Amino acid sequence: MTAPQELRTARLVLRSLEREDIPTIVRLAGASEIAATTLNIPHPYAEDDAQFFLAKAGEDFRAGRSASFAVSLWPGRELCGAVGLSIAEAHRRAELGYWVGVPFWSKGFATEAAGAAVAFGFETLRLRRIYAHHFAGNTASQRVLEKIGMRHEGRSRQHIRKWDRFIDLETYGLLAEEFRNEESARGGE
Repeated sequence: MTAPQELRTARLVLRSLEREDIPTIVRLAGASEIAATTLNIPHPYAEDDAQFFLAKAGEDFRAGRSASFAVSLWPGRELCGAVGLSIAEAHRRAELGYWVGVPFWSKGFATEAAGAAVAFGFETLRLRRIYAHHFAGNTASQRVLEKIGMRHEGRSRQHIRKWDRFIDLETYGLLAEEFRNEESARGGE
């Protein structure tokens, strides 16, 4: 188990990742476009990588360090990506991470899944802050984070190394009171 419960949105079910998901994870996460925009997804991506990902996600969930969800289309349960919160309980904060397979890009699924994960973090886990990073130049992730209400907090220059290149990292964050205010402004949708 990697998640405490299922979350539903208009078009998605966020559920625990399962061993049966491994072939689809390998196929979707194995795309070079996914690895190019994420820090922890290697390329090529093999079955061993997916098995390690599931084992680590399960271990971190049991230890209270994360909640990782498979992003599945509704109706049905076709896997299209993953979303999760890496939790720092002592600080009541979490880092949001997500990826969506290339065939599912530009359909709003990342925004829908990320929004549901953020709502879960604030409403169920009672976090005070949720933050996320994206590589500089990744405008798709920038739009996702802005659409879910996160604010740009700064750029860390040459902060990470990916494929022998140093890349700037953009940081976004959202506080619990900002989330509640936005929810109130939308009428609690």
